[in-house]
Amino acid sequence: MSLFQSILIANRGEIACRVIKTASRLGIRPVAVYSEADAEALHVRMALEAGGEAVLIGPAPSAQSYLQINRIVEACRETGAEAVHPGYGFLSENRQFAEALAEAGIVFIGPGPAAIGAMGDKIESKKLAEKAGVNSVPGHLEPLKDIDEARAVARGIGYPVMLKASAGGGGKGMRIARTDDEVAEGFTSATNEARSSFGDERVFAEKFIEQPRHIEIQVLADGHGNVVYLGERECSIQRRHQKVIEEAPSPFLDPATRRAMGEQAVALAKAVDYRSAGTVEFIVDADRNFYFLEMNTRLQVEHPVTEAITGLDLVEWMIRIAAGEALDFGQDDVSLTGWSMEARVYAEDPARGFLPSTGRLVRYRPPEEKDGVRVDTGVEEGGEISMFYDPMIAKIISSGPDRAAAIRTLQHALDGCLITGLRHNLGFVSAVLGHQRFVDGDLSTNFLAEEFGASFSGLEPNPATRDRLFAVAAALHVQRRARDRGLQGDAALAPTRWMVRHERTNHLVKVTLTAAGADIVIGNHEIPVQHHWRIGDPVFDGQVGGRRLVATLSMDDTHVRLAHGGIDMTVQVLSERAASLANLMPVKQPPDLSKFLLSPMPGLLVSLSVEAGEKVVAGQPLAVVEAMKMENILRADQPGAVATLHAAPGDSLAVDQKILEFE
Repeated sequence: MSLFQSILIANRGEIACRVIKTASRLGIRPVAVYSEADAEALHVRMALEAGGEAVLIGPAPSAQSYLQINRIVEACRETGAEAVHPGYGFLSENRQFAEALAEAGIVFIGPGPAAIGAMGDKIESKKLAEKAGVNSVPGHLEPLKDIDEARAVARGIGYPVMLKASAGGGGKGMRIARTDDEVAEGFTSATNEARSSFGDERVFAEKFIEQPRHIEIQVLADGHGNVVYLGERECSIQRRHQKVIEEAPSPFLDPATRRAMGEQAVALAKAVDYRSAGTVEFIVDADRNFYFLEMNTRLQVEHPVTEAITGLDLVEWMIRIAAGEALDFGQDDVSLTGWSMEARVYAEDPARGFLPSTGRLVRYRPPEEKDGVRVDTGVEEGGEISMFYDPMIAKIISSGPDRAAAIRTLQHALDGCLITGLRHNLGFVSAVLGHQRFVDGDLSTNFLAEEFGASFSGLEPNPATRDRLFAVAAALHVQRRARDRGLQGDAALAPTRWMVRHERTNHLVKVTLTAAGADIVIGNHEIPVQHHWRIGDPVFDGQVGGRRLVATLSMDDTHVRLAHGGIDMTVQVLSERAASLANLMPVKQPPDLSKFLLSPMPGLLVSLSVEAGEKVVAGQPLAVVEAMKMENILRADQPGAVATLHAAPGDSLAVDQKILEFE
């Protein structure tokens, strides 16, 4: 049976690039679509370079471009595309889209409209799951009419509850509520986000299970009655219900639980006559009891970790199944080998509560795809992270023979990824990977909130790590000075004495340059530094004290900035005389901005909850700012009174723009 000649990818960013790679490998001509904001995007260039086409489908807002069913169908007709791969998000779980393609004689690379409709609606999917014998979370499986009904239902279920958009996904339209007041606030925000992101404002409630794990089962089903499960993915490391780190397999499941979850996932897929790749998501408690959450009738963001441990290309199988092919393997042929992890790299500001960051990627150098590292990205250096779309920059995936190896490989890859021009979460994710509780596999969906709180400003290094970073800074600084003076050669240079100055404290360092790098002495500790770093390279990758250390860096005449393992450290490397004089320099105090409410991100001011002259209490909502389809509630951090309003609902805000001023 022959595959398609041409496929249109109804998406953008990294997933569009991902599909283009497999289509090209299979000899299929790719067709990209793009909005006006994405005219220079990577997925457009990749499609053209692969001998395909690219079609403009509308203005920047997704509602006017990537969500326009008619325009995408027209693009298929214009280009002769025989099939459409929807990726994830946008129209990937839209029944009307699949039906429109079928009516136009175009193949949808995904399940049939009936399965999309059944599983894409979280309320109906739970009802079907119960009929299929799948364990389900207790809840109220009817849309909530208003806040009063939401409160009554929540009390009946018992706090805490989860308010969820029926058509939701990607963490949008979801709120945890532990009180009546939180129900009111959460119902309003979930409804607004659901309406904005999915055009469907229905919200329902279910019991929120404390200390849960989020574990999902990948299924693959063809049109010939064959359904298999491909193991599980642990997705418990998430923030605001948005996954951050995923891995396969789970460090928690035993073979019996894996089999039971897999069999229930297969039963559900068969109940809706599923065809294509799909994912059944479960909540798992501390006793390995598991409960159905939802079925995603599409490819998941985290699918690469399953590909890594099974050796299967899920996009290829989606295409083959859509073309009518049958699976050429059965459940007994599925084996899980090794371990894989994925980190989502986002344009966001961890120090400001992980709010989205927009702007240009002034420098962007992802890690090389070798030695167990894979990079799925949809941007390139000079590209723009727009306020109109998801702020993902890349997915960095590692593979190894076991979990410890996968963690190490992913840490090195993250530490060697260079991004400048906007805020990002590289340091945060690297810090999570190094946290002892994560290393031990002691995970839950509350992990990030419990261990890192609402923001992240970097880790303080322990003395051993601090000295290793001091050694790198001193070695590279002295190497550059030796180059500048024309002294660098194969022979070792005489030891020199320097001061590494950090947080107004001087540390004496002795440096001897060698052909392999430098011999460093800090106090009584010898720390050899071996590397192939060249002056001007923004990434250091070498052996420091006998262990590998990877860091991004920047340098000037005296300063060295190093980012490694969640640590962002700037030091000065000075002569002893200069270091003593530096102690006499005054410290400039930052301006006091405490009397202003500043916008923590670029976005739209949706509403103001206060007026000039109004008194406020700590924790009181002040304003709602929307960015990238997510509503962010800004609250008072202390009691006070509002003096002046500097912005009005409907205003577009820049980062740090004044919204209001306190007396």
